[in-house]
Amino acid sequence: MITTLIWAFSFGLIGNTLKGIDPLQIADTRLLLALIVFLPFIKRRNTNGQEKWQLILLGALQYGVMYTCYLSAFRYIPSHLVALFSVFTPLYIVIINDLRQRCFTPWYVLATMLSICGAAIIKMGDIDSSEIWLGFGLMQIANIAFAFGQIYYRDWKLNRPHISDSSVFGFLFLGAAAFTTIVTLVISQQPPIPLSATPTQWFVLVYMGVIASGLGFFLWNKGATKTSVGVLGVFNNAVVPLAMFASLFIFGEAKGGTPEELVRLAIGSLLILAALLIAKRK
Repeated sequence: MITTLIWAFSFGLIGNTLKGIDPLQIADTRLLLALIVFLPFIKRRNTNGQEKWQLILLGALQYGVMYTCYLSAFRYIPSHLVALFSVFTPLYIVIINDLRQRCFTPWYVLATMLSICGAAIIKMGDIDSSEIWLGFGLMQIANIAFAFGQIYYRDWKLNRPHISDSSVFGFLFLGAAAFTTIVTLVISQQPPIPLSATPTQWFVLVYMGVIASGLGFFLWNKGATKTSVGVLGVFNNAVVPLAMFASLFIFGEAKGGTPEELVRLAIGSLLILAALLIAKRK
């Protein structure tokens, strides 16, 4: 829940305060800062060579690919739609876990669909972006990458209970930062970090890198090893009501109809809460 509250403001900060900075530079700066924070905690003797590469490649996928697509979506759609299009992550989590475990969990699917409906209800109505489908596609790639990373790390860590999360998490950020640095240099042909950012933008970047990315991803993946797949999936959508509220009403993306927006937030949040209760009970 702590991570959910931290992430709730990320959509609005990226879509508003960091306007004008290349999305790939934002992704790379955040992950480089997170890597700097976790490098001192790495204990190389805790893992063998194969395990190190597994974590590095996992970080490149879960955070590198996810961030590249997620932040690129801000070029085509506003931040409240980026928040909305993240609602399918729980479904991908359940599907990926069932495929890995070769099983079917209907109650988790029900909880997941309820959370998706709740998140979708929060923002209904007309969508005026002419490039909505490109933004939607980028978000689904990001969702799948993030979902796979959560399940893979959960399974990896449960099979190695003697290894502490803090001693290996730096490897994930190493893979992620390496991926986004290469993509930034090749695609954007710009420096990995935004040298022209204002002091306010640098303050936000440091917050996003150290707190939202570094601490947030660490707590999230660690929490994934402590709960069921159903609860993990539903909590991926718990951030949506808070993020939508922050983007619409704190960062000023609401375009009238405030009472109606609040009703949608309330109904959607109740459905997500019901989904969480089902997942926890089953």
